Amino acid sequence: MSDLNHLIYASSSTRLMQEQDLVAILTKSHENNARLDVTGMLLYRGGNFLQVLEGQEAVIDDLFKVIMQDPRHHQVTLLLKRAVPSRQFEHWEMGFTNIDTIDTSTLPGYTPYLSEPFNSHRFKDANFAYTFLNMFKESMR
Repeated sequence: MSDLNHLIYASSSTRLMQEQDLVAILTKSHENNARLDVTGMLLYRGGNFLQVLEGQEAVIDDLFKVIMQDPRHHQVTLLLKRAVPSRQFEHWEMGFTNIDTIDTSTLPGYTPYLSEPFNSHRFKDANFAYTFLNMFKESMR
C-alpha cells in the first residue's frame, strides 16, 4: 500500500518577490524535490503563494515543517493533506506560474479564482484550491 499524499498550503511572502527571488525558489525546489521524489506546483500572485506538494507522507510532512520555518513567508496555512492513489503532477519537480505576469483576461475560466485577493483566506475551501491548481496544470501542458 502506498502512502502517497497531496499537501496544499497557502502563504504570504514577507515582501513582494522579484523575478530573481522566484527563480531562486524554483531552482532550489527543483533540486530538493528531485532528490526527495516530490512533485507539485507553486503559484505566486501579488505576494501570496499557493502550492501543492505530492510524495510519500513522511517526506511531505518533513518538507512542510521546513517550509513553515522559511523566513521568506508567513501566515502559512495548511489547506489540505490527504492520501491519493496516484500523482497528479507526475514528472513535475515543481511546476510554477507567476500569475502577476499573465494577462488574466485571456483566461476567462479563471475569473472565479482571480476576482478576489489571492491569499490563504481565499483558498480556505481546499477543493477550490485543488481545482485552481489543476486548472493551471492543464493549461501548462
